[in-house]
Amino acid sequence: MKKANIAVVGATGMVGRTFLKVLEERDFPYENLYVFASKKSAGQKVTCKGQEFTVEELTEDSFDRNIDIALFSAGGDISKKFAPIAASKGVIVVDNSSAWRMDKDIPLVVPEVNPEDIKWHKGIIANPNCSTIQAVVALKPLHDQFNIKRIVYSTYQAVSGSGVKGVKDLEEGLKGNDLLSAYPHPIAGNCLPHIDVFLENGYTKEEMKMINETQKILNNYNLKITATTVRVPVRDSHSESINIEFEKPFELEEVRNILEKAPGIILQDDAKNNVYPLARSAAGHDEVYIGRIRRDFSLENGLNLWVVADNIRKGAATNTVQIAEILIPTLE
Repeated sequence: MKKANIAVVGATGMVGRTFLKVLEERDFPYENLYVFASKKSAGQKVTCKGQEFTVEELTEDSFDRNIDIALFSAGGDISKKFAPIAASKGVIVVDNSSAWRMDKDIPLVVPEVNPEDIKWHKGIIANPNCSTIQAVVALKPLHDQFNIKRIVYSTYQAVSGSGVKGVKDLEEGLKGNDLLSAYPHPIAGNCLPHIDVFLENGYTKEEMKMINETQKILNNYNLKITATTVRVPVRDSHSESINIEFEKPFELEEVRNILEKAPGIILQDDAKNNVYPLARSAAGHDEVYIGRIRRDFSLENGLNLWVVADNIRKGAATNTVQIAEILIPTLE
């Protein structure tokens, strides 16, 4: 396989460090690796594949060297400023922020779901929201077979989705110290139905992200979706209850067989033996775990799923690296 010159932007953050870990674990074929972050992080050391790298300050000149692919996870404002600069210099940007996700000219990609959309990129590819990624991995194979009519999302999201501050709030809260650095209320012993900011329509920005991104990824802007997203006192891995209404009838065994064969999914659905997806079990893994598969008897062609995945890995870093792997053969 061709080797690429790779840049990681936001290399000292939680997702950025996981980029490096995933690149190493998957033995990503890079020739040169460049690591960038803010001025205050410049000079720090990070490692990948046993080699130590010095973090450089991200500037407008950072992409003047020969870089093929840049993995961004440094926040929306940084992406809005620097992704177009990188793209103008021939770099393909895979961006983990929300900056470009709903731009009609930028593909929003989950490799197990819509890898074909990568082909029409114009220099920037967007990585979806963590909670959306695991949901569509579960939904796509079922949508292909039974045609989804409506989705109801209820999420139980880990504090690592808020970065280092969220993790610190939980860890200190469990010690009896209620910090409010990431949330408006203590997270320890609590569930907060409040992720991102509230919008005029009463939904949070996170809820609207899931609605809009799912429609874009599944290429159906008329798909009826509603969502309630909740932050829970769990360190890693998002859990989701997904209620689906299909156009076509289905058998539960059919559903299980489809999910079992689908890429990136591990089925854990043995209720008699208390086997179902758990946040603690999914943490550190790249697969999407699905269980609690059962009919929704309150409507025709209704189904319930419980879907769990590591939000920092499959929900961010691993999905980004998977996109980069697909790009490798397309490099000149």
